[in-house]
Amino acid sequence: MNKFSSIFGQIVKLFSKQDFYEAVAESKAEKGAKGFTCWQQFVGMLFCQLGQAHSLREICGGLASCLGKLKHLGIESAPNRSTLSYANEHRPWQMYEQLFYRFLSKCHMLSEGKRKFRFRNKLFSLDATLIELCVSLFDWAKYRTTKGAVKLHLLLDHDGYLPVFAHITDGKVHELKVAQTLIFPPGSIVVMDRGYIDYELFERWTAEGVYFVTREKGNADFKVIEHRVIPKNRKNILIDEIISFEGFYSQKKCPSVLRRIAVWDEENEKAIILLTNNFAFGATTIAAIYKDRWQIEVFFKTIKQNLKIKTFVGTTPNALMIQIWTALIAILVLKYLKFRSTFGWSLSNLVAMLRYNLFTYRDLWAWIDNPYEVPPIVPDIVL
Repeated sequence: MNKFSSIFGQIVKLFSKQDFYEAVAESKAEKGAKGFTCWQQFVGMLFCQLGQAHSLREICGGLASCLGKLKHLGIESAPNRSTLSYANEHRPWQMYEQLFYRFLSKCHMLSEGKRKFRFRNKLFSLDATLIELCVSLFDWAKYRTTKGAVKLHLLLDHDGYLPVFAHITDGKVHELKVAQTLIFPPGSIVVMDRGYIDYELFERWTAEGVYFVTREKGNADFKVIEHRVIPKNRKNILIDEIISFEGFYSQKKCPSVLRRIAVWDEENEKAIILLTNNFAFGATTIAAIYKDRWQIEVFFKTIKQNLKIKTFVGTTPNALMIQIWTALIAILVLKYLKFRSTFGWSLSNLVAMLRYNLFTYRDLWAWIDNPYEVPPIVPDIVL
């Protein structure tokens, strides 16, 4: 008997059963359950993401076609569509949220040292993206007259580009509502776009020792207190100055002085005006920090194009939440495999290759280092 299970079986084994059942117990997800376990449900929903299943029929049929390989996943048989649908409607999505944060701690151990910048400050990007829904099917998520939507709010840690906070709301909830609830350790740097401009929030972060980098509002009313010297070799830096707000309400909400930097964007041939409360870093470093904010846009694009959060296998709020949290768990799995690989995967290629090889018998760790050379293993006995 070979010691290796399928690649999907080895991926499932990355999840600690102890952590999993602690999450089940804390969320009371199996209260009153008979027969169909949370583990079976989780395996089915993870297969939905990594196997790119488009419906409950494809999830159940895909698992049922795996013959004896299901035992390597810790389940005896594939679920029925009605059973999986009922579980997604009624079992609390909070279990998947807890499982996400438990697996995130495992990813953090591998992401240490994987940072782009030399400074030691923690760098985060904060943003949100709309997930559009068909309003006739998701009538509880009405966003506009003819559209439905939910909003995924995300905080991306630039050490390894890991999502360290996620929150799903109604599509009408403004990003600032979520940003105002976040607490950052002193010394952190938060980079965001203009949708998060809130002078009271800036003042609070300044008082707490939290730095921010954002775009300036076009109608900002301010006075220049000091022009800082720009090094001659920094030709893309047009302005570096210290300002204070002049408007009555702006001054009241944010009495602290801020730093205003104008950076020339060669690609788009325009100046980008940045605001920050960090006076220690060079202007080019501040510009590079804001430019690296693009990684959260890349994250949203990757998860929408490669995982199942644009079409859903259930229409209730609970089923939708479970599928989105499973997608976030799946992206952590992909990040974990990428951290451990020496091959240099892109996430999109890794998703595609996993989908093709999900139920082949290969040593996962040899395969992710050398995907085109590691042959499949023919098991002596398939249970």
